[in-house]
Amino acid sequence: MQGLSASSKLSLAVLVVVFLLSLASAASAARSRRRLVSDAEDEPCNKMTLYYHDILYNGVNNTANATSAASTKPTALSTTHWKNGTYFGTLVTFDDPMTVGKALPASGEEPVARAQGFYLYDKQESYNSWFGFSIVFNSTAHKGTINLLGADLMDQKTRDLSVVGGTGDFFMTRGIATLQLDAYEGTVYFRLKMDIKLYECYV
Repeated sequence: MQGLSASSKLSLAVLVVVFLLSLASAASAARSRRRLVSDAEDEPCNKMTLYYHDILYNGVNNTANATSAASTKPTALSTTHWKNGTYFGTLVTFDDPMTVGKALPASGEEPVARAQGFYLYDKQESYNSWFGFSIVFNSTAHKGTINLLGADLMDQKTRDLSVVGGTGDFFMTRGIATLQLDAYEGTVYFRLKMDIKLYECYV
């Protein structure tokens, strides 16, 4: 730590203490909870069904309602070699409402969570995407996050994403989220039905 000013040394020391305290807090939280693990596919320790609403910004007239936007453009490879235009290489960032019913929040349905993350189109010959996002809860019913990763195999009627962790009410959870396309309007809106089954829970 030679060469650092006294204030810099103090700031560094504070950061180290905060980091160590956060580790201790996480360890304490883990010890105070009971771990439940289910080995039966039809007997998860927790489950829920939510609807995921994605309204893609069209670049023209839906600025007020859009909940997602392309962060990159399709690669030349996808727009010249494959004439069907698979959006290969396009990354979309989203902050999408999730509801218990099918209606959009604009129609009066209150969101119970928000899905925040991204999906990218990763197949050259046809539509296929890969998701990485968190379901962020902040309500009287639940607080915390559920984190999901995996391939969205769009040519299949249902497809599974891995639940790889969580925080708060879903501390260190594991499971599967089964997705199914429930509705769509062209390329600017789609709704996914998401059946979430958790097989590792801390209570």
